[in-house]
Amino acid sequence: MPTRISCQVREKSPVTEVRLAGTLDVETMRSVHTVLHRCLTAQPDALVVDLAEVTVRDRLALSVFAAAAREAADWPAVPMVLCAPPPQAATWLAESTACRVLPVCRDRAEATRQADASAAPRLRTRLQPVADACRRARELARDACGRWNVPELVGPTTLVLSELVGNVVRHAGTPMQVTLTLRRPYLHVAVVDGSRAAARPANPDHGAEGGRGLLLVRELTQRWGSSLTGDGKVVWAMLPAV
Repeated sequence: MPTRISCQVREKSPVTEVRLAGTLDVETMRSVHTVLHRCLTAQPDALVVDLAEVTVRDRLALSVFAAAAREAADWPAVPMVLCAPPPQAATWLAESTACRVLPVCRDRAEATRQADASAAPRLRTRLQPVADACRRARELARDACGRWNVPELVGPTTLVLSELVGNVVRHAGTPMQVTLTLRRPYLHVAVVDGSRAAARPANPDHGAEGGRGLLLVRELTQRWGSSLTGDGKVVWAMLPAV
């Protein structure tokens, strides 16, 4: 990381804070993006970015926050809140069309309150790569849809989650973390495993439990994707929840 900027991360549950200090420009923005991406893939309820000690040399560099927020909108569905920008940076943020989607608060306390208020309902569990994992995943999906009063999503969510978990059991063979998040207008489903092998649609195996492949996931969801995270990957999907 360039020495002209530092990123102090406080991974407090449920909100993660990132305190930036130094110079933000078109060179250091890449390092900032790397840190934000790492924080977001840990799937906190929200991410607060403190800009109190930042000197912004190039207004274009502020786009790093909008870029990270856009990426997080699909997965992991984590809201970002900026706080305490210096006066010039605050003006540039207000003038930026791309950054207007990001809440900007006066101080960290206000940002933390807003982050807590914007956190979405979320359920997660860890599963082992065993035959019973698909059944437990379906139970989690039914539980989530019942709690969040979206009974119409029970069918597609149980199918999608069963497919994603089944793929980990059959191909990755590692422990996994399953997360469901309701951030309207979508119900977000994500499965993190310990394999970095890319997830690709393959020929369906109709004989196996959950063996219909990612083709079914594609048919049942608005969008789906796969990203590397830490020592493994995440496969996520978004189901309309209007």
